[in-house]
Amino acid sequence: MKSPDDLPLPSVICLSASGGFPVKRTLPIVLLFCASLALAQAPAPKASASAPAAPTKDPVATSLRLVLQRFQGNTIGALEAMPADKYSYKPTADQSPFSHLAAHIANSNNFFCSKAADVPAPKVDEPKETDSKDQLVAAVKASFSFCSDALSKMDDSKLGDTVEMFGGRQLPRAAAALGLASSLADHYGAAAMYLRLNGILPPSAQTKH
Repeated sequence: MKSPDDLPLPSVICLSASGGFPVKRTLPIVLLFCASLALAQAPAPKASASAPAAPTKDPVATSLRLVLQRFQGNTIGALEAMPADKYSYKPTADQSPFSHLAAHIANSNNFFCSKAADVPAPKVDEPKETDSKDQLVAAVKASFSFCSDALSKMDDSKLGDTVEMFGGRQLPRAAAALGLASSLADHYGAAAMYLRLNGILPPSAQTKH
C-alpha cells in the first residue's frame, strides 16, 4: 500500500523559464493547498507550556523556508535512488523521461527562488535531459543550495511588488513564492511515481530509524 506521503499532489503551475515539465493549470486555491499540505506534514515544533508563542515575523518567507527544507532531501534522494540506466525511462511514449523531470526541477528551482527572493538567478548552463545522471543530480543539488541561500535573505516586505513571470506576465512576487511551494510538492510527487513504477521505494515512504 502506498504511503500517503509520496502520493502525487495536485498538478499546479510549475513551468520553468525554458518550457519545463508539462503540468495542468489549476485555480490559485490549489497553490495554497499544496503549501499548506507540505507544512502540515512537516515535523511540528514542541509545544511550550509557558506563554503563547509570539507572532512569526515574515510568516510567508519563514513558511517557504520550511517547505524547501522538507522537499529538498526527498527530491534529491529520489534522483539519487533512480539508477542511471533508468533516467531515460518514461511511463508511456507520450510522456517525458525521468531525465527531463530532473532537468526541469533544477531550472524551476532557480527561476522561482530568484523571483520569490528578489535575487539574481545563478548564471549556469541550463541542464538538459540528455545530460548524465551525475550531471543532473549535481545541477539539482546546486539549485537547492541556491534556493536555501536566496530564501535565507527573503522577507515579506516585497511580496506585493510586481515581477515578470512566464510569457512576460506581470504578477505579484507572492505568486512566485506560491509557485515555488507548489512546484516543489508537484515535482517530488512526480519523481515518486517514476520510482514506484520501477519498483523503487521513494524516500518519504521509507522507514525512518
